[in-house]
Amino acid sequence: MRPTDDYHWISTFLEAQAAELGAAMNTLLAYGRDLKDCAAWLDQHGSDFGKASREDIEAYLIACDAQGLSRATRARRLSAIKQIYRFAFEESWRPDNPAIQIKGPGRAQRLPKTLDIPEVDGLLAAARTGGRSPADRLRNTCLMELLYATGMRVSELVALPVSAARGDPRMLLVLGKGGKERMVPLSPPARDALAAWLAEWDRQRETERARGIPPPRHLFPSRGKSGHLTRHRFYLLIKELAVAGGVAPDKVTPHTLRHAFATHLLANGADLRVIQTLLGHADVATTEIYTHVLDERLSELVLEHHPLTKTGARKPTEDT
Repeated sequence: MRPTDDYHWISTFLEAQAAELGAAMNTLLAYGRDLKDCAAWLDQHGSDFGKASREDIEAYLIACDAQGLSRATRARRLSAIKQIYRFAFEESWRPDNPAIQIKGPGRAQRLPKTLDIPEVDGLLAAARTGGRSPADRLRNTCLMELLYATGMRVSELVALPVSAARGDPRMLLVLGKGGKERMVPLSPPARDALAAWLAEWDRQRETERARGIPPPRHLFPSRGKSGHLTRHRFYLLIKELAVAGGVAPDKVTPHTLRHAFATHLLANGADLRVIQTLLGHADVATTEIYTHVLDERLSELVLEHHPLTKTGARKPTEDT
């Protein structure tokens, strides 16, 4: 049955996205905001989703551009419009799809920042030697080794339950975006760091148990509301480690370690699909950005080290 107004178009579409595709809440909220904005514009111009033509949709996108909205925002809005019209066509709400041939503005490709191996080594060394106490050093080393060994998102790392780390695991079960689970392998240094931190974790719990404090459920506990180390605190920590490790702090964020993980794997011959699985990317196109990072790095190396790129490095020979 065809919805009677744009509100029901949007709500029915979002319900289907959640039920059939398991779309994450943030994705659904973004779709909802974008589609409501489009519906409001159409209403102001005497139209709606049921009557809108291709020209109406293009006029809306031109209006978005005139508002100064970024290319990424306009591309996202067109994506939402295309999806709802594809759904409407499949459900026979409309005999046509007015958005199917509209080309979007595209997105400016911004290559993710990454770190080279000596810079990663500097961060790991700083984690092992810094900190206010031996316990801090064990925790910080475990955090950094796990992040670089697995490519986890920082939100996934700080929220790890301690149960996932028991039994000297060779792989960790990670709860990613949209509640999707995946397995990530641990390197020998990461396993050693995890075992050392777990021993300290258990020692701390024994002390707390004697004082009647129940054990936390997280691997990296905190007294805050979440019960675990926050993303913000880890962001500050990694900046401190960058300074201690001689790495430019503006180059280092938790996400640059994730980028380094992917880029270094690719540079050493790992398959792109494997990296996609490890990172938890829904689309391999997201993972392909790392091929461009690697290409750019190789170009830099050639320009830096190839003798022909140096002025006066090679003089032309004269015929005798």
